[in-house]
Amino acid sequence: MSIREVKAFFAARGMEDKVLEFATSSATVELAAQTVGVIPARIAKTLSFMTAEGPLLVVTAGDAKIDNHKYKETFGCKAKMLTPEQALDFTGHAVGGVCPFAVDPDRVTSYLDVSLQRFDTVYPAAGSSSSAVRLTCCELAQLARSAGWIDVCKGWQE
Repeated sequence: MSIREVKAFFAARGMEDKVLEFATSSATVELAAQTVGVIPARIAKTLSFMTAEGPLLVVTAGDAKIDNHKYKETFGCKAKMLTPEQALDFTGHAVGGVCPFAVDPDRVTSYLDVSLQRFDTVYPAAGSSSSAVRLTCCELAQLARSAGWIDVCKGWQE
């Protein structure tokens, strides 16, 4: 179960208290925002894509949407989401709990979208559909083993 892997990932870094588990679902941005008690934009959603170089994750603010033009300019291909089966296979996390933690960085590359940088803290999932992690953007960048900050979203600046 991937929540155990994520908890072990954080425990190995002395940060096990960061992982939050809930009795209610946090599988969507709206449910996670209600459960955590924050605005939807502060939920850090992890989107999974396939490219010619392999799978990648893009962590964005909850109110951001992928801008196809920006995505193609950044990655050189059209945005193609992984199927739920592929997401589980490549990340070890089922849809609703996909996150950049406890993911093999040699197999999957993670990026962070600049839409997150307007917040002091954000809440990505923690490997299950009823979990989250409260992190600063700096902590998220380090723990996600991010390949960098990118700008591939729209809708959040409006």
